[in-house]
Amino acid sequence: MALLKALMRIYSYLFHGLLTLFLLALSIVALSSGQELHLDVLPWQGRQLSYLVLAAALAGLLCLVLALRRTWRGLFFLWSLAVLVIMVRGFFFSSHYFGSGQDFHQALYLIAGAFVALCGAWFQARVQLKKR
Repeated sequence: MALLKALMRIYSYLFHGLLTLFLLALSIVALSSGQELHLDVLPWQGRQLSYLVLAAALAGLLCLVLALRRTWRGLFFLWSLAVLVIMVRGFFFSSHYFGSGQDFHQALYLIAGAFVALCGAWFQARVQLKKR
């Protein structure tokens, strides 16, 4: 069981590390090129969305670094929870529509990956609670 928890923690770090790097690159490219982001799954639009994605990516990287340094692990769990909630809300409770069944399945896989990453973040947060 300890091996499974360790693997889930590593997966969580990788998932959120790649997600934050992707968001960081996306926002930097959008801001430097002058193009506006258009993401149906998020409620913001235009330049405001670019800055919010940049801020979220930096906040996610900060949470990830703090969790890897074994300080403020609970913050990483909250970040993981926020990512999952935003994904579920954005894909299923917004104006976003799925063009094909494949789009729907990709959204489900992404949400499932975020859920597994949330479980890994929970396990790493519990390690800190047990030590106290």
